[in-house]
Amino acid sequence: MGIGKLVFRGLIIGLLSSLITACGDSSKLPEEATQGPNPTLPAPTKSFIPTVNLAKAQGWPDGVVPTPAEGMQVNAFAEGLEHPRWLYVLPNGDVLVAETNAPEQPEDNSGGGLMGKIRSIVARIAMRSAGAEVQSPDRIVLLRDADGDGVAETKSVFLKDLHSPFGMALVNGSLYVANTDAVVRFPYEDGQTEMTAKGETLAELPGGPINHHWTKSLVASPDGAKLYVGVGSNSNVAENGLAAERRRAAILEIDRESGMSRIYASGLRNPVGLAFEPETEMLWTVVNERDELGSDLVPDYLTSVQPGGFYGWPFSYWGDHVDHRVSPQNPELVAQAIVPDYALGNHVAALGLAFAPKTSSLPADFANGAFVGEHGSWNRKPRSGYKVVFVAFEGGKPVGQPVDVLTGFLSDDGKAYGRPVGVAFDKTGALLVADDVGNRIWRVSGSARQAAAAP
Repeated sequence: MGIGKLVFRGLIIGLLSSLITACGDSSKLPEEATQGPNPTLPAPTKSFIPTVNLAKAQGWPDGVVPTPAEGMQVNAFAEGLEHPRWLYVLPNGDVLVAETNAPEQPEDNSGGGLMGKIRSIVARIAMRSAGAEVQSPDRIVLLRDADGDGVAETKSVFLKDLHSPFGMALVNGSLYVANTDAVVRFPYEDGQTEMTAKGETLAELPGGPINHHWTKSLVASPDGAKLYVGVGSNSNVAENGLAAERRRAAILEIDRESGMSRIYASGLRNPVGLAFEPETEMLWTVVNERDELGSDLVPDYLTSVQPGGFYGWPFSYWGDHVDHRVSPQNPELVAQAIVPDYALGNHVAALGLAFAPKTSSLPADFANGAFVGEHGSWNRKPRSGYKVVFVAFEGGKPVGQPVDVLTGFLSDDGKAYGRPVGVAFDKTGALLVADDVGNRIWRVSGSARQAAAAP
């Protein structure tokens, strides 16, 4: 392509970006109305171009850090990473970080046709501006804090030449890694800093040339016999056809010994974070719901996962609220749709999920509940998410309103210093947060005053 064409194309994209950003509706609901077990669900808003409200990626200026909740403190556990998305803490305290991004998706054109092309352009503009359109490093790095001061002194490449890796789990001396198209098993020895053994494919996962939601989260059952994988949909609301959604918008259960798999729960548009609630040992997930129904629909949510349960996508949302964009409909399935347990808010992009362990060093008010990394909206006015929140649990169920744990990821003029993704607790009980725009891992712990008062 000649220089003249490149300049012209750049001008067109820039103009279109400005026009798109200026379009769309604004929320009419207060944030608290979009959260909890009974969120407000207004009528959908229709528009030719979806609402876009970009927070352009900027990175962290010198001396600026996120803002922790009262009674907490935050520091950079590690800096200089390349698009860190997901975390896993090994028994010896080493922290594995998946440096990763989307693979090639040659057929992800958001359904084809004129609207499909517009959606693709909108998505590319949004992802580029938000700092998400970078080449995948395709590796896992190991961080080690040998002296226990809350800062990793060493960083080494632990596993390389992967394929958009995401979820990780260690069970009985084997490390399982969820690439975008397969769960792969590696032998692991305690304390090793580099994995040289070749991985063995345990189970294939839905991938392919569309691969719209490419991340594959992974968690092992409490007894280690099963692995659970979150697989997102291949579209917004099945515009690529239901055939493209086979074994997608679902949580898959994999037998760890045989590699045989089944659909454990379905109708979950994009289930990312997976974790077992400590008291009941019930599987929970955070789910990104559908787009293009306006700034006040549809809330992303936190829910328990019932075996064999169906949660509505693509035919309905929040139980039996029918999405009339989907044709043909399936009234029988809609009638079976499970209402999620807890709304986190509209378009917050809930990704990370971790329950507080008994070893948590955070204040007592945060001792029982779920921590959620909210990557942040690109299609809502005003913006939502861009923070880590805590949802308290009682009797194995969420209660009350979400409480901010880590904020300050947006500048006063709406730029993104960072975007939180995966969350995990380190060996000392501090909360680690992966920041894929700031290229850092943040560590949130109790304040010095709280630590001095602890028994």
